[in-house]
This record gives sequence, C-alpha cells and structure tokens, in this order.
Amino acid sequence: MYFRAQVRGCAVPGARWGEIYRTREHVSERGHKPGFYVVVSRDFIADNDDISTIVCAPVYSEVLGFRSEVVIGIEDGVPRDSAIRCDFLTLMFKRKLTSFVATLSDPKQVELKQALLHALQLNR
Repeated sequence: MYFRAQVRGCAVPGARWGEIYRTREHVSERGHKPGFYVVVSRDFIADNDDISTIVCAPVYSEVLGFRSEVVIGIEDGVPRDSAIRCDFLTLMFKRKLTSFVATLSDPKQVELKQALLHALQLNR
C-alpha cells in the first residue's frame, strides 16, 4: 500500500488508476452516506484538469464473493474487509473525491484488472 499526501482539499490532484479515495459528501446512490471509490479511468483522463469526471469502482463493506469483486481490508487503507465492486462502475465528479486513502498494491491491481475484465465481459 502506498500513501500520498493530499495536495488540494477539494479535488483529486493527479489521480491515478488503482488509487482509493473517500468522499466527504453524501452520495445518493450509497444511501446518502460518504463512501470509498477506486479510480479505474486511465491515468490520462484521471490526471487531466480539463476533464471534470472520472470512472470509479465503488467499495462496499459487504463481500459477496463475485469474480467481479476485489476484497480489500485494513492493510489497503479501508476500515474493514470490503469489496471493490466492478459490476457497479460509476462516473464521479473529481471534486467529490476529497480524501486520498491509498494506492492498491501491485497484487491487488492485478486482481482489479481481472475483476474488470470479468465484469465487462472482456475475457470471452
């Protein structure tokens, strides 16, 4: 797990694929609660200041055991065992991703790639 200091307080500064962020604002799709999200947009999009949105995979505290999930936990920067759910990719405004949490380890990034391939049926 890699940690990086937050440069600005309001937007994702130089976001990268595989980074975990937390929202401060309540998100209606998450039951009006803040949540964790993993960046899955390519780095060019995530890091481009002219583009205000980014594709993310939400993190849920319930693990369902799907092949399209990646299980993460305290060692990855989240408070409890959770699942990155690649079946529910969402377009987020970068400004809503207010707190950098961590970067997924290399093995977790490999798992995320496999989960995305499965969720998007690219492994046929």
